[in-house]
Order: sequence, then C-alpha cells, then structure tokens
Amino acid sequence: MRNIVAIGLGAITLLAGLSITYLSRQQASAQTAEPTGLTIKTSPYSVEETETRFKNILEVKGLNLFATVNHDQNALGAELELRPTRVIIFGNPKVGTLLMQCQQTIAIDLPQKVLIWEDEQGQVQLAYNDPQYLSDRHQLDGCGTEVVEKISEVLNNLTDGALAEPG
Repeated sequence: MRNIVAIGLGAITLLAGLSITYLSRQQASAQTAEPTGLTIKTSPYSVEETETRFKNILEVKGLNLFATVNHDQNALGAELELRPTRVIIFGNPKVGTLLMQCQQTIAIDLPQKVLIWEDEQGQVQLAYNDPQYLSDRHQLDGCGTEVVEKISEVLNNLTDGALAEPG
C-alpha cells in the first residue's frame, strides 16, 4: 500500500512540475510575442542612425514630419532610465483625410508613426502600425481599400529604405 501511495504522490509531483513548466513557458512566450497589428523590422543601425535615415527618406519623399518623441530623453528628465526609444510622427494629410472621411475614429491612429527602439538584447527594432490592422480596427469595411493598400506599400518602402545597407 505504501508503494502505491508513494507512486501516486510521485505522479502528482511530476504532473504539478510539468504544469508549472508549461505555464512558465506560456508566460514567457506571451511576453516575447509580437504585439498585434505591428510590423516589426530589425535595423542594422543604431537608434539614432535609423531615426536620421528614416527622417531623410521622409524629406526626400515630400512627407510631413510632424514631431519626434524622444522617450529615453523624457525618461531622463523624470530621473528614470530607458533604452533608446523614439517615435517619429509623419504623414500626408491628402491621404489620411481620405481614411478619416470613411471613418473619423481612425484619426486616433493618424498621422502615421514609426517606433525605433533598442531591445533587451541591444538590437535596434523599427515598428509601425499595419494599415490593414487599422482598417479592421476602425471598421472601414472596404471604404478606402485602395488607400490602405497604398499606405501599406509606402510604409514598407520607406522603412526598407531606411534599413537598407548602403549600396
């Protein structure tokens, strides 16, 4: 009878250990998963260089640069530390207005934004909102479909250009 109890307790301990391991892995996986609706690309450059390259492309393409938010500098002003983190706010009112005419709530996500940051491993990342995700979020339901597709293409080209190796 003692052997059966010992085997039973051993099995319960094993199952509990496996459950804890599974839950820990699930938690770790959830923390490293990409956020929904973002397109994320790795940059071969520093945050500062990636920011400069992206802004130069905006200028060449004639897009409006509305603001740059330097989150790490703002954190220092609050006596806190943050790895380099920048948000560049830019766009073209002729394009954004077309989407707002479809559904004004999309204005909360406009103008466009690009996030550039240094991750935990020291790698620089660049992210932007997927225009199709925003279309779904604001239920454009076909209104502005061509505009959303064009924005997707432009964002991809702008970010690829900023991240391209000099040729």
